[in-house]
Formats: sequence, C-alpha cells, structure tokens
Amino acid sequence: MKFIVSSNTLLKSLLSISGVINTSNTLPILDDFLFELTKDGLMLTTSDLETTMSVQIKPDKSEDPGAVTIPAKILLDTLKTFPDIPITFTIDPANFGIEISAQEGKYKITGHNPKEYPKAPKLEEVKPIMVPSQVLGRAFQKTLFATGNDDLRPVLSGVFCEFTPDDVVFVATDAHKLVRYRRTDTKADESDSFILPKKPLNQLRNILSQEETDVKLEYNQTNARFTFSNVQLICRLIDGKYPNYESVIPAENPNRLTIDRLALLNSIKRIALFANQSTHQVRFKIVGQELTLSAEDIDFSNEAKERLTCSFEGDDMEIGFNSKFMLEMLNNIDEDEIRIEMSAPNRAGILVPASKTEVKEDILMLVMPVMLGK
Repeated sequence: MKFIVSSNTLLKSLLSISGVINTSNTLPILDDFLFELTKDGLMLTTSDLETTMSVQIKPDKSEDPGAVTIPAKILLDTLKTFPDIPITFTIDPANFGIEISAQEGKYKITGHNPKEYPKAPKLEEVKPIMVPSQVLGRAFQKTLFATGNDDLRPVLSGVFCEFTPDDVVFVATDAHKLVRYRRTDTKADESDSFILPKKPLNQLRNILSQEETDVKLEYNQTNARFTFSNVQLICRLIDGKYPNYESVIPAENPNRLTIDRLALLNSIKRIALFANQSTHQVRFKIVGQELTLSAEDIDFSNEAKERLTCSFEGDDMEIGFNSKFMLEMLNNIDEDEIRIEMSAPNRAGILVPASKTEVKEDILMLVMPVMLGK
C-alpha cells in the first residue's frame, strides 16, 4: 500500500474529523485514524463507538490498495511541522509498519491491523431529508451553547430536532436557559422528531459553516447519518422523550424592553465582574425609559451600577438574571437591537431580535430569573 498526498490536504482533512477521538478510549485502536486506500480515493475515518466520521480525499498518486490504522497524535503532530509539500506513505501489509517520506526526511510509525477497527453501523429503514448546509450549520451554532451537561438527564445534553411539513425546529435547553430555532424554508414530507448528541454536532458545525451544499440527513430509531461533499458522519441518537418545551415559554409577556444589543452586552460584561461568583446575578431595574444594571458581591464588598437608555412598554419592574446565561444569548443573536419580554420577576424572560432581517428564520431564547435578595 503506497500513496502520495499533499501534507496540507491531509492535515486539514484529519483535523476535521479528529474531534471524534476521545482523550481516553477503552479500545486502544480508537486512538488511531483508519486509512483505507481504494481506486476511488483515500478514506480517513475516526470513531468513538457512538460517532463515526469519515472524509475522502484524492491522493496525487497511489498503488496497491489496502488499509491500516495510524496513531493519531504522532501523525498530527508530525504533519503540523511540514510546509505544504507532497509526502509519501508506504505501508508494509505484513506488520503494518508505516514509512513517511517528506523531502529529505524519513519517519517510521507502527500502525495496527485495520480489521480490529470497529465498523460503522449499517442504517436500515431510514427516512431521508435534504437540508441546506447553511441552515444546519446555523441551527447548531445557535442552539448548542444551551445544551445541558447533566448525566442524569441525557435528553437535555443534545439538540431536539422536529421536522414537519411546515418547518424545521431545533431546540436546546439545560433547564435554566432554552433556545428554539425555527426555519420555514426547509420542510419535511411528514412530521418526525429525534435528539442529536452535541459532540457530533460540534464537529459538523465547524465544517458546515464553510460549505454551501445540500446535506442528506437519514435517520431511523437509533442512528442518524449526515452525508455531504466528501464527508460522512454517523451518530447514535439520544434515547428518551424530550420535555414539552412549548409549555415553558410564557405566552403573555406585557413588559417589553427594547435595547441596543452591543450596549447591553458590554454593560453586562463589566457589571458581571462585580457579581457574586456563585450566582452571577445581575439586577435589571427598569423605570420609565431607563434600565439600571447592578451587581454586588457582599463577601468582597464589590458592587457596580450602570444606566442605559432603552425603550420600555409596561410597568416598572426589577428582575435578576444570571449574567453568564445572558452573555451567551446576546452573543448568539446577530441583530443590532434585541427585545426582552417579561411578565413577572419570578417568571422566565424571553429574548428575541427586535426586528428580523431573515424572514425565514425565527429564533427565541428563554432564560430563567435569579431570585432577588432584599
């Protein structure tokens, strides 16, 4: 088995799938990349048993098709030191020894038997849907930050996908904050829903943002497969029933605050430095058309206060929010102005763009309040 490939092409392709590899694996061979050379090209694969990701590249030259697994860390670290040059891989099928030749250098690595590498699951009885890469990439970008990390509630650690003949909806929540991202320019033939885990979505988000193509998404009861360009990713779905997210979104919110997003973002950044570091509480006091942000940390005698002009409809009110959650949400809204809709100091607040530049996109963020002390 022998092939010649550009060092930059190989490094870029390997980095795009390397995030699947766990830092500690139960099977040592999962620390490797699987290389499969066929007449169609060179297939590179990683797996953690839950997620399998592959990318196919075209070598400059190849002979003697075959397969081998190569330890990921030493290979990546070596490739990162090369300029963009052609490098030659020669693999001995008898002992899976690998020799890499680059300019005046020769490097030897011990590979492993590819037959020991776990095979990707075969998906049967799948339902397909075509989704533009920009829609998927944006949906994952807008929702992933709101997923949870509680091992006792695995359904909250993923993104809930709901397809209908009218739209597609992506939802993420950790029970403190929630994001609902809806697109009306993508639709399914029939209604269906499932929960995708965050790790493979993080991998996809980085690649999809650079692509402009259609993604073929196929799924069944247990797995989902994404296929586009030269990339394929298969992941196991999260098993369980997603909570009824619509029921936690308050319908009546008579108090509406409209404000410049960047002004609020920067103000909260400053005020949060003086907040209690366990609650991260920032107090919003709205009187007339003026918003006063304040925070204090009694243990260290720290406090801060800022006034901002805003547009407000409703009764004067005071409400507390977790500054970390507010900053995450404000960073994930693109429009210049945002609207915060509230009903009472003990009810969730809703963040939405004040005006929509993308008519086929609808984004709603919800954040639970932090109870104010006297």
